[in-house]
Amino acid sequence: MTDAPARGSGAPGDKGSASGRSRTKGRADDERNRPTALRQTLRLLRPDAAPQWRLMVGGTVVLLAEVAFRVLEPWPLKIVIDAVVASMGSSTGTAPATLGLLLGMGAVLVGLVAARALCNYLATVAFALVGSRTAASLRARAFQHVQGLSQQFHARNRSADTVQRLIADVNRMQEVAVTAGLPLAANMLTLLVMLIVMVVLDPLLAMIVVVAVALFALTSQGSSKRITAASLRSRRSEGNLANTAQEALSAIKVVQAYGLEPLLQERFTGANAVSLREGVRSRRIAARLERSTDVIVGLATAVVIVGGGMRVLQGAMTPGDLVLFTTYLRTTMKPLRDMAKYTGRIARATASGERVADLMAVEPDIVSPHSGLAPSEVRGMLRFASVRAAYEGVEVLHGVDLTVRPGEHVALVGPSGSGKSTLASLVVRAMDPTSGTVSLDGTPLPELELSHLRSQVSVLHQEAVLLTGTIRENIRLGRPGASDEEVERAARAAYAHDFISAMPDGYDTVVGERGGTLSGGQRQRVAIARAFLRDSRIVVLDEATTGLDPASTSLVLDAVDHLVEGRTTLTVTHEPQAALRAGRVVWIQDGRILLNGAPRELLLTSQDFRDWARTATQEDHQSATAQEDS
Repeated sequence: MTDAPARGSGAPGDKGSASGRSRTKGRADDERNRPTALRQTLRLLRPDAAPQWRLMVGGTVVLLAEVAFRVLEPWPLKIVIDAVVASMGSSTGTAPATLGLLLGMGAVLVGLVAARALCNYLATVAFALVGSRTAASLRARAFQHVQGLSQQFHARNRSADTVQRLIADVNRMQEVAVTAGLPLAANMLTLLVMLIVMVVLDPLLAMIVVVAVALFALTSQGSSKRITAASLRSRRSEGNLANTAQEALSAIKVVQAYGLEPLLQERFTGANAVSLREGVRSRRIAARLERSTDVIVGLATAVVIVGGGMRVLQGAMTPGDLVLFTTYLRTTMKPLRDMAKYTGRIARATASGERVADLMAVEPDIVSPHSGLAPSEVRGMLRFASVRAAYEGVEVLHGVDLTVRPGEHVALVGPSGSGKSTLASLVVRAMDPTSGTVSLDGTPLPELELSHLRSQVSVLHQEAVLLTGTIRENIRLGRPGASDEEVERAARAAYAHDFISAMPDGYDTVVGERGGTLSGGQRQRVAIARAFLRDSRIVVLDEATTGLDPASTSLVLDAVDHLVEGRTTLTVTHEPQAALRAGRVVWIQDGRILLNGAPRELLLTSQDFRDWARTATQEDHQSATAQEDS
């Protein structure tokens, strides 16, 4: 329900270079003050991850146990090697090897490996559960948030990109805290413990590992930022790709009728190419980081082998110590390789987290009051007092005063863009006035609980939208707890029972997306049945018969007459047939009320109203004749 005026757009800085520089400086300050993408993502995840603290603690405990078993794992091999060397006559500080010692060390090694594997399994399962539950909770919270955003937000933003953020981006965010984040923390802990043990074994050789870690830190720091930036561009391009696909498929009738397939294919191919290019760029940077880490690890291992061999020849180390040190080195280098891999993952997931955080940062324009009123009895008196309303700063209603009595049927007519639908939008708080008051039974709407207010209003739009499911389920949306008998009674009242019963599956007939398998008149009568079932005190009809053929229009208007009987009703229409059925007609033009009175009275006293009624009726007749001829 919008009557938004046409608006131009200008680039920042059009009004002078000074103001342009000021805005640029402001944006730069905002970027500096903005938290880092990773911190922003973690802050967003915190409320959803907090309830999983027991699983996180348990996973961390077994992860620490795995680190301990990983540290102990090379020791049986060291003892065996030193024992074997001692048996050959060399002094290693270890008793000569015996069969019992060898069997014992083999059993210990098997036990250590089994314990480490079990801990790894338990930690993986725990973190996977934390990640899945956190993502599901965040997705539900984000979906609830998006549903609460204003219709103006949804008009400005393309739905496919929003869906992309809710589904794909939230999935990727699991990697920040769980799939990559917690294993990365475990690897860093493993690295720290291993370094301590290696320093105790041989401080000189341990310095080689410290240098390797420092080189990795320097290499990964810049790469992580570049991967995040490239991934953010990639996610945006994927959002554009989804928007292009949705736009083409949702308008497939127009696309095929006008032969627009090549144009839409070109757009999709272009968006697909951009998505591919940005995705490859982020992967290339991540791959470069991983291969650089391999080089660092290879150099460190080579230096340790040469230096360690010389120290064994000098007697500073035993062969078992060198094997133990080399094993620790290999174990230490694995976390470095994993850190390179996880750094890329986290950078890509952080880019997704930034997109979700930006969505969650949008403040709802319409909110329910903290202690909203919910009167048990609603009479249905609506009053607009000095109401002004605007779309994005452009005023479309200029001080409107109007009272609609309980049970009264008022038709709102006038030129397109005059503010009729805007006035109707105020009733359900799809938007709020910039000044003035809209009240229900004397209570300003912002003081009422939002869900209670909307439960008192049934809205029928120009396009009756049905959800995928059966006709019965779509009618029952008006009151989810209604029985089958009540659903059928509502359908009869809306003159929909006959066509529903004629279908092969009757009320269990499945309608397509947005009800596309039904005709416009059938969809509208199902929507009217839904409104009957809702049984609200107020009805808002926004161009409910526009675009229907004469026969369907007549059936829908008969159903509407039945629906609005005894209910406060606002009918937004361009059709005299609908307006003349109302008890009162209000002519709105340029955001102001020009005429206000009973239809018969206006036909007698207003030449403009008579001309409008005659001209519109002639146009409807010509349109009906053209449809019959075709």
